[in-house]
Amino acid sequence: METSRTRQTDFVLERLLKLHPRQIDLGLGRTSRLLSAMGSPEKRLPPVIHVAGTNGKGSSIAYMRAIAEAAGLVVHSYTSPHLIRFHERINLQGKPIEDDDLLAILKECEVANAGSPITLFEITTVAAFVAFSRSSADLLLLETGLGGRLDATNIIKKPLVTAITPVSIDHTEFLGVGIEKIASEKAGIIKPRVPCVVGPQPAEVLKVIKDRANQLNAPVLSHGTDWFLDNRRDDYLVYRDPKGAMKLPWPVLHGKHQVYNAGLAISALRAWSGEFFRLEDFASGLLKVFWPGRLQLLTHGELRKLLPIGVDLWVDGGHNPAAAESLAETIKDWDDSNLVLICALQKNKDIAGFLAPLRDVCRTIVAINLPGKVQGHSPETIFDIASNLGANCMIAKSLTEALEMAGGSSTGTVLICGSLYLAGQALSINGDLVHGSSQT
Repeated sequence: METSRTRQTDFVLERLLKLHPRQIDLGLGRTSRLLSAMGSPEKRLPPVIHVAGTNGKGSSIAYMRAIAEAAGLVVHSYTSPHLIRFHERINLQGKPIEDDDLLAILKECEVANAGSPITLFEITTVAAFVAFSRSSADLLLLETGLGGRLDATNIIKKPLVTAITPVSIDHTEFLGVGIEKIASEKAGIIKPRVPCVVGPQPAEVLKVIKDRANQLNAPVLSHGTDWFLDNRRDDYLVYRDPKGAMKLPWPVLHGKHQVYNAGLAISALRAWSGEFFRLEDFASGLLKVFWPGRLQLLTHGELRKLLPIGVDLWVDGGHNPAAAESLAETIKDWDDSNLVLICALQKNKDIAGFLAPLRDVCRTIVAINLPGKVQGHSPETIFDIASNLGANCMIAKSLTEALEMAGGSSTGTVLICGSLYLAGQALSINGDLVHGSSQT
């Protein structure tokens, strides 16, 4: 629910957005300057696990948080973007930062910055570090915003563990063209002699990561070489590494890819403190993890009411070709010939790359605009590209109109996808919570 404090926070964020440099030049200089002006809060943080990658960063952090909380640890986390409200990004001791605290810290940072050019992500990352430094915790789970090497979060010099989720093509305008270049940017979070846990990767990506780790004498624990997921079935999975094997319940987050995100989370926590966490902690975390907007089934709510009882409604925030490929693999198991996609994408996203894997697993694509001020591809552009791919496509003026168009059948599935901003709008309209704790 929006409050006066929420509105005030939004006003401050709008002011901070105007400080954006004329041209984005990724680097740590602005972040370092403001952190120094704020008394160097990055030197007073809880122990850090730092996570980079293209897809699965937030989900992996959600698993780590749920497992750590099940073990009785107090956990902070920093993720982006948010789905509905900015305060979702900064979790203190398992709960989103309070509106009053966020507003006060943002104003402190604004004053200390004194009007100097700085990106919104940079100044809000400083604000997050200030908040984390003022609240005790056993662990801080830190997600990069963009890339890794020059990301504002990479100001951290000595994390406990670094982790790199699957790397694929995305944000080429900032990270460079080619998978090796992007991998090099992600590998920039690797620190000397700090263990680096690596999720499933293309061979050329893994080589870049290992080369960088070797330069820094950082141990690499990679999927398929150092940690494994065996006997994956609907009811259980087996995680295995040199410390031993564990038979674990199937994670509650939907999608085949979530198994690997869970494996990465387990490996990262065991790399930090393999003797601390018990089998029961890992099992509990996989069953209690909460991470909305990622292949989430909506069983009730305002949007759900727009569809017949026999039609399932899902929301997923994946927005690049690799995410679409993972989504398509999961959809194939649904064996649903009456699937309708409601889709919107940001202006800098690859429409054809996103839709191509999904074209053959859906009946119809309904193109809509992204919500609010988010710069997105026009529905007409999505329609043209989807049609050129051979997909049946329609255009709707709004999300609710798209659902009404999709609900013409009494059976089937509707999937809202293509953008976390669209996922956030869907959850907001539907009335869903977007935060939770494994302790509740």
